[in-house]
Amino acid sequence: MNTKNFLIPLITILTVPLSLFAQKPPTVTSSSTPSSIELARHLRSTGVVKYSVYWCQHCHEQNQLFGKKAAAKLNNVECAPDGENSQTKLCKEKGIKSVPSWEINGSIDSGIKTLEELADLSNFKGNRDF
Repeated sequence: MNTKNFLIPLITILTVPLSLFAQKPPTVTSSSTPSSIELARHLRSTGVVKYSVYWCQHCHEQNQLFGKKAAAKLNNVECAPDGENSQTKLCKEKGIKSVPSWEINGSIDSGIKTLEELADLSNFKGNRDF
């Protein structure tokens, strides 16, 4: 067997970025409202972080509450080691034990939150016509 014919494909495979194999969460299919987009912008601008894993149904439900455009504006940290843009080390440092978890004003609060709850927790002063 010709070593060159074996090594070139092997080297090519080994140099493919691992990010090509990273897992992504399900696509958000619900529509955002102007208020949910405004809330998402507020959460991002005030440093609120949502911790999640791509395979978590509750994390997907949380995103669905925001709608596609608003969910894309959230500061989301992926905690699954094989998830896209994984930040597992940060999740461990923050003590994330369940998802979704929200970091608001330095406190970690776990579980799905209504948009009204998130607005209250983050002192959102905008329109609440969610």
